[in-house]
Amino acid sequence: MRSLITGGRGFVGHWLADHLRELGDHVVVIDREVDVTDPTALLAAVAEAAPDAIYHLAALTHVGQSWDEPLRVLEVNVIGTGALLAAARQCGSDPKVLVTSSAEVYGAVTDPSRLPLTEESSTAPLTPYAASKLAAEALVAQANLGHGQHVITVRPFNHIGPGQSPNFAVPALAKRIVEANRRGASTIPVGNLSARRDFTDVRDVVRAYRLLIEKGEAGSVYNVCSGRDVSIREIADGLLGLAGTSLAFEIDPDLVRPVEVPVLRGDPGRLMEDTGWKPEIPLEQTLADVLAYWQEHAD
Repeated sequence: MRSLITGGRGFVGHWLADHLRELGDHVVVIDREVDVTDPTALLAAVAEAAPDAIYHLAALTHVGQSWDEPLRVLEVNVIGTGALLAAARQCGSDPKVLVTSSAEVYGAVTDPSRLPLTEESSTAPLTPYAASKLAAEALVAQANLGHGQHVITVRPFNHIGPGQSPNFAVPALAKRIVEANRRGASTIPVGNLSARRDFTDVRDVVRAYRLLIEKGEAGSVYNVCSGRDVSIREIADGLLGLAGTSLAFEIDPDLVRPVEVPVLRGDPGRLMEDTGWKPEIPLEQTLADVLAYWQEHAD
């Protein structure tokens, strides 16, 4: 299979490209050298690749940053998705397209009876990032209904693993723990430790994406998640235990989001039923791999 990945040099794109190559796919990666908001340049890149499958990962993904640059986030995440879908229609190879949305579109869940979240759960985006992803989903639905494109939307919940930017909570914690140990510090700054998230190893996530290209139903939305939620505090304590150290946590107001989604837990049932996927890498192994990465790469 000829596969094209937009945003292919990012965290998920790196792992996805490796996975696809292991399966024998011919992989073409485009990233910052092609502006996804430039329809002409994007069409040229897609047509040259002549893909059978496109994985559209290119996006501005940092939730906190979206508060500072909401219009830029909308431009890249919405207009970029529209341009990609148009390029896929016009490129001549009629590729299947997988577009990454986010579980952030579900918003805050204050009623535990709503959990776990299914693809039919109501959406209520709290952040500019979440709003941009929900708007992009509407473009995907229109492409399927209006143009008959074979397009799939995925809503990944929190995915983690070695190589992820410290702009995100788990790698940031691991990096701070490693650096604090090296300095002999007794504390590390943290944000909100009470938030609960549904974490999946990125290596399991990319397996799901490939299976969905093969077996997913066109026009459908799929949660990609583990089906259980864990608090950031539990993650932090787990990293401390793996590092063999004890550090005190100090709340840093700069690390607390303006609006925080208290809990997210998804239902991966549709994904499992349609593809046979299930998560294989336990959380403790993921955390150990993340910590090992920062022990090797932290300054």
